[in-house]
Order: sequence, then C-alpha cells, then structure tokens
Amino acid sequence: MRITEIYQSIQGESSYAGLPCIFVRTTGCDLRCTWCDSEFSFYGGQSMSIDEIIERVTSYSAKLVELTGGEPLLQKELPVLANRLIDLGYTVMVETGGHRDISLLNHQVIKIVDIKCPDSGESEKVFWSNINSLSNQDQLKFVIASRKDYEWARQTIKERNLEGRFELLFSPAHTTLKPADLAEWILSDGLKVRLQLQLHKYIWSANARGV
Repeated sequence: MRITEIYQSIQGESSYAGLPCIFVRTTGCDLRCTWCDSEFSFYGGQSMSIDEIIERVTSYSAKLVELTGGEPLLQKELPVLANRLIDLGYTVMVETGGHRDISLLNHQVIKIVDIKCPDSGESEKVFWSNINSLSNQDQLKFVIASRKDYEWARQTIKERNLEGRFELLFSPAHTTLKPADLAEWILSDGLKVRLQLQLHKYIWSANARGV
C-alpha cells in the first residue's frame, strides 16, 4: 500500500470527535475538491506492507483507527487491512470521498462517506448507490462552503430520505464559511444534523501535520 503518514492524535470529526485515534493516511486521490485540506497526500508517500502498517498502528495506545487519504479506496489492499485491524480488536473507520464503491468493506467498518456539495466542484461524481451499503452506524458528511451548498444538502437529505437513517454531519469549509452562519441555518430549519468543526484545527492549527 502507498502510505503518506501514520500517527496518533485526537479524532477531530464525526460522532467520534475528541477520542484518541490512530490515523493511517493513504497516498493518492482521484478528486480535486476546491477546499481540500490534504493535497499533500496526492503524491509521494512510501510503500508499506500490511504487516508494516499494523506494526506501526500497534505501537500506539489508541484502539480507534481511521483509514483516510487522499482516497483510501484507491488502495486495493484496504479491505484486507481493515479486516486485520478488526480481528486485532480495533474499531475501524474509513473516510472516503463518496465516489467509490464501499460495498467491499466489512460491515463492521464504520464508514464516513462524503457527499460532495456543488462548491466542491465534484458533486457530479457522488456514487449514490453507496447509500444502499450503509447501516445506521455509518455517517454521511457534507462539507458546506456557501448558502448554495447548504440548500443543496438540505434538499438532498429530504429527496433521498436520509434523515434518521444515518448520522448526518455538516462541516463548514474551514476558511470559507463561518461556523456561526451554518449553525444559524441549521437551527432556523430545524435540521437533525450534527455540526462539526474539525476539532484538530482548533487544538493545533489548520496546516498542522501529524496531529
């Protein structure tokens, strides 16, 4: 597998925010979202075997692991890695851009699936069939960069009957949308979604690596 970095930190997003977590960041992505904060993972990295990755993971104390990127599902060995970690007693999350088939992942994997809003520039690539592969432990993430994005996400939730089926995450694009504006829209409309603020960027900084 091609790996950009492996490190232990505090989980900054999802319903697991605030918990110690080990991050395995793969290299490579076939999307180019306008607000991407991990462009450093598009190229480079190092080749590591599954055994080498597991050795690094087990050197840390946390029992929550997130497989992320880039786009982790570009790595053919990812389902095998996830299964190995589950067998070792880890809680495993996979965060994906939402444009690749997640059905090959173990049902025990917690899937954090991005639904790309229009301002990302990649909304036409959403693989909507993924919704059929989700369970109520999985989570759908909308990165909101504008009022237009918010209204699109709100309409998508209604049209696809997503409310109450999965945890729905609304994350303001860090340098583009004020969190207070997004909070006000959510409250005004009574949406049953979780606003998340990428906690790690507030603990450290927006550009910090390895934390």
